[in-house]
Amino acid sequence: MAIKGSLQDVGLADICQLLAMGRKTGCLSITDRSNFGYIYFEKGRVIYASLLNRPDRLGELLLRNGIVSGEQLDVAMVVQDERRGGSMLGEILLEHGDLAEEDLHRFVRVQIEEAVYHLFTWNRGAFHFDPDQRPDEEGYHLVDIPAENLLLEGARRVDEWSQIEKKVSSFDLVFEVVSAPEDSEDVELEPRQERILPLIDGERTVADIVSASGLVEFEVGKALYGLVQAGFVERVGQRVTDAPDLDDQLREHLNLGVAFYRSGMFEDAMREFDSVLEGDPKNTAALHRRGLIAFRSHRYDEALDYFDRIQPLNGDAFAVECNRALTLEMLGRFDDALSALDRCDHIRPRTGSVALSRGILLLQAGAPVEALHEFGVYRDDPDVNTPSAPYYAAAVLAAGMTGDLHRAIALGREGLALHPRCGPLLVNTAGVLDERGDRETAQALYRRAVALTPAPAQAHKALGDHALEADDRDAARAHYERAVKIDPRLGDDVYLRLGTLALDEQDTDLARLSWRRALEMNPENAEVRALLGQVEGAD
Repeated sequence: MAIKGSLQDVGLADICQLLAMGRKTGCLSITDRSNFGYIYFEKGRVIYASLLNRPDRLGELLLRNGIVSGEQLDVAMVVQDERRGGSMLGEILLEHGDLAEEDLHRFVRVQIEEAVYHLFTWNRGAFHFDPDQRPDEEGYHLVDIPAENLLLEGARRVDEWSQIEKKVSSFDLVFEVVSAPEDSEDVELEPRQERILPLIDGERTVADIVSASGLVEFEVGKALYGLVQAGFVERVGQRVTDAPDLDDQLREHLNLGVAFYRSGMFEDAMREFDSVLEGDPKNTAALHRRGLIAFRSHRYDEALDYFDRIQPLNGDAFAVECNRALTLEMLGRFDDALSALDRCDHIRPRTGSVALSRGILLLQAGAPVEALHEFGVYRDDPDVNTPSAPYYAAAVLAAGMTGDLHRAIALGREGLALHPRCGPLLVNTAGVLDERGDRETAQALYRRAVALTPAPAQAHKALGDHALEADDRDAARAHYERAVKIDPRLGDDVYLRLGTLALDEQDTDLARLSWRRALEMNPENAEVRALLGQVEGAD
C-alpha cells in the first residue's frame, strides 16, 4: 500500500494511526522541503525514526547520564569511523562491554521517541509511505514501540509546546538566573529544573543546556518555561548563528538530495544535487545520484554522461562501474558494458553480482553456454544466500537455449518456489514447458503472469498464440492487443497476427495499420510486405 499526500490535508498522527491499525511494515518519509524525517514501522509498531541534518544524541545522552565515560565513548566513535558507519554506536559500546543491553534499549527508545515527537510538530510538508522498506542501519531493530503510545504522548507534547514556545521560542535564546529559588520560601523545584538551573548562566543557549544536561529538548523547554513563569530566570539575549560555510551548505544539499531520492521524489532530489554540483562540479556522490535519476527515467545517454564525469577511483568506484555497465547494456553497447564489468572485477574480484550481470550480457549476446558459467560463479559466491529472481529468469532461459530442458525446468521450479510473483521467471519457465509440449502447465504459468501488476507483455503474447492455435480468435486478439499496449515494441510478429485477425473481420484499415507498424519494426519482413501490398493493391 503506497500512501502519499500533504500534511496540510492529513495530520501526521492520523497517518501513523492508519499504518498502526493496518499493521503495516515500511518507511514513512516526511519532508518540509528544508528537512527530512523517517519513521519505520514493523507490523504497525515503530521500530526506528531519524531526522536528517539533526545530530544523533545517543552518545551524548549516555555520557551526560553517566552511563558511559568520555574515554569509552571516544574509543567507540573511532571504531565506528573505521567501520565507515557500518555499525551503530550503541552496538559497538555493547560489544566492548561498556554498555548494558538494558541501557542501550532504553536510550535508543528515547532517541526514537524524540524524533517522532519532533516530527509531530510539523504541520506543513509532504509524506510518502514505502511498503516493506527497512532502515539501512545495522542493529536498528533493538526496540519496537506501540504507535498508540507515541500518538498519545505526541499529542500531549504538541499541546504543551504551543505554550512553552511563548517563552522559549528558539533554541538560540540565552537565559540567566535573576532570583535564586532557594531564597524563596515554599518553593520546590522539579528534578529537571534542579538539573538545568546550574547551567543557566547568561551565556549558554537553550541548545547548549540541552547538550550539557543530557535531557531531551522537550524536558529542557518545559523546565525553562516553569522557571520563567515563576520569575526565577529571564531571557537576556539570543545567539546569532553563524552562516554555514560552503562545505556545510553542500553537505546539507547532498543529504537532503539523498533523502528525496530514497523517497522517490526525484525532481526535488535533482534540485538538491544540482545545487551541490554548482558549488563542486566534481562531487562524486552528486554526479552518481544524478546519473541514477537519469537512468530511472530511461535517459540512458544522460546517465552515462554523469557516470563518465566521475573521476576514476573516486568515491565508490565499484558501484559507479556497475551502474555504468548497466547503462551501457541498456544502450545496446554490450562490449563496452563487458569492459565496465571487467573493471568491476579488478576492484572487487569474483563478486557474484558482477558475474550475474556478465552472464545476462552474454545471454543477450547469444552465448548461453558462457552465460551459464557466469551464473555458476554467481551461485558460488558465499554472500549469495538466496539467489535472486533475475538470476533464475536468466538461467532458465540460458539452459533452455542450450537444449537442456530438464535443467531449465528444474531451475524454474526452484526459482518459483522462492519468487512466485516474478513475471520474467514465470514467462521463461512457461516457455520451456511449451517447448517440451506441456501446454497445460505452461498456460497455467502464463495466466499467473498476466495476473501480476504490471503484467509481462510476453505472457499475453504467448496466451494469444495458444488461443490462435485453438481457433479462439477473439481471445487471441484480446491478448495481442494487451501485449502491445504494455510493450508497443514487443515484436513485428505480434502486429502481423493482429493485422491478419483484423483482415479476417473485414477491418482493412486496422490490418493496414498493424502491418505498417510491423514494417516499422522490421522492414525485412517479407510476409508482412506481401500482405500489405495485397490490401493496398485491392484498394
